Amino acid sequence: VQLQASGGGLVQAGGSLRLSCAASGNIFSINALGWYRQAPGKQRELVAAIASGGSANYADSVKGRFTISRDNAKNTVYLQMNSLKPEDTAVYYCAGKFVKTQRYDYWGQGTQVTVSS
Repeated sequence: VQLQASGGGLVQAGGSLRLSCAASGNIFSINALGWYRQAPGKQRELVAAIASGGSANYADSVKGRFTISRDNAKNTVYLQMNSLKPEDTAVYYCAGKFVKTQRYDYWGQGTQVTVSS
């Protein structure tokens, strides 16, 4: 499975960005796609995830501001980020949960999101 993330950038606080992650390869081996982020000096954290059936879950810190969605026809998952805060600044990674291990074993390259105050 290959995951290609895009859509990061620089935005002012209160602004919005949309991240995209296109999946290719043996996509039937994954049953969920998620977005993680890692800020400097901090551990990587799961921001949002969406299962193949469409159910989604979010970190408390982004609930009400971020929305994860998927377009199955395009094998793409999106992360719409609204009301961005400086503390959202991080490298964001797309990840795929492998059916066999139920772990996020597949990773895309990171995309930088920077929110200025």
